[in-house]
Amino acid sequence: MPETNLIAISATDAAAEIARGAVTAEDYVRACLERIAAVEPEVQAFISLDPDYALKQARELDEHRSSGRPIGPLHGIPVAIKDICDTKDFPTGYGSAIYADRRPRNDCTVVARLRAAGAVIIGKTVSTEFAYFFPGKTRNPHDTTRTPGGSSSGSAAAVAAGMVPLAIGSQTNGSVIRPAAFCGVFGAKPTHGAVSRAGVLPLSRTLDHVGPFARTLDDLALILDVIVGNDPADPDSRPFSAPAFRRTAAEKPPLPPVYAFVRTPMWDKADAATKSTFEQVAKELGAFEAELPPYYAEAWEAQRAIMAVEMAFNLGPLIAKGEVSQRLQDLVAEGRKVTAVQYMAALSDAKRYAAGLTEIFERADAILTPSARGVAPADLTITGDPVFCTLWSLTGMPALNLPGLTGESGLPLGLQLVGETGRDERLLRTARAALDTLGLDKKKRKRS
Repeated sequence: MPETNLIAISATDAAAEIARGAVTAEDYVRACLERIAAVEPEVQAFISLDPDYALKQARELDEHRSSGRPIGPLHGIPVAIKDICDTKDFPTGYGSAIYADRRPRNDCTVVARLRAAGAVIIGKTVSTEFAYFFPGKTRNPHDTTRTPGGSSSGSAAAVAAGMVPLAIGSQTNGSVIRPAAFCGVFGAKPTHGAVSRAGVLPLSRTLDHVGPFARTLDDLALILDVIVGNDPADPDSRPFSAPAFRRTAAEKPPLPPVYAFVRTPMWDKADAATKSTFEQVAKELGAFEAELPPYYAEAWEAQRAIMAVEMAFNLGPLIAKGEVSQRLQDLVAEGRKVTAVQYMAALSDAKRYAAGLTEIFERADAILTPSARGVAPADLTITGDPVFCTLWSLTGMPALNLPGLTGESGLPLGLQLVGETGRDERLLRTARAALDTLGLDKKKRKRS
């Protein structure tokens, strides 16, 4: 296979080619590095990058394979890591100048699992400041005057720009699904606790999730098979004895999936084109409309209270060491004003919102809703509104961004599918069926 074509193939296909010896890990990594060199000056997805070290990892993996020893499912595949995830060989600065030179001693659990599976840790990607709203330097690859979203800005942009096939991000409110939508790639926010957060900057124990970005659904399944699993170092870790995302995603559903179209109480915040698009998409998928009870309108306030309190607790000591954005200072101040009674009530409400969705999942395989209000805003001082992600982060349910729809100026418009808690694998199978029905696995479709 010509080296010039390597960046165009999926991680799944590249791993297969490397495994059979048709391509070397060094060739594949070198192709990605050449792509990075070509587009990084414009996109600015990386905060730390060491091409020589990446090639060294690749050569060691090639030697490993040549020796006849077993190889992992990600053998030779470059993966980019968000700058809030500890890495022993790259700085982890939390998207802040205060910690730009911080050098962890160990890898976080996710990175350790990626290495064990044969991945090449190619570099660290830009995060917003402390994974909150103050943007970093990254630009949207589809239009560099527009935000890539946040807080996993660099990870989404790096995958979208063809720099790497896979990347790791995190979500406390909408930080995987929103940038995936704005950049036009697949993104997954697994069930809360499905992927370990040990060694990842803690913002909110109740709300934090770690999730991947990819260019294909198969690639998403490939990396989820590696990173999902129980970890005693994460107090909220869930038992997954043997993840089977690739196998399940490839299966044909026993019955045609049923979709519930949920506008949420925030529907009026979607732009007109998004509303029109999703009315049509719901029709094509044969979705039934599910209206949430009135009390769900308060879910966004509950999420805000929990996030403010827990971020004030976790980040307060960190940001006291130096200058940070006013927006982050305001959130910490807000969190310190929330009473214990208000905080406990919000935690209780979060469980009530999750339980209240059970009735929908008795009828539906997945909830259909927008990933964002519209396409990426033409404003680099913001990262967009996570309003269509908030409820699913609060309830801890698995969510996917599916690319393929286009909106204003041909820019990506994200389609979000939400699954039942702990049914992450089945959600991927349902997503493939949705892509097939809508024709989004074959080409982009413009909506109006």
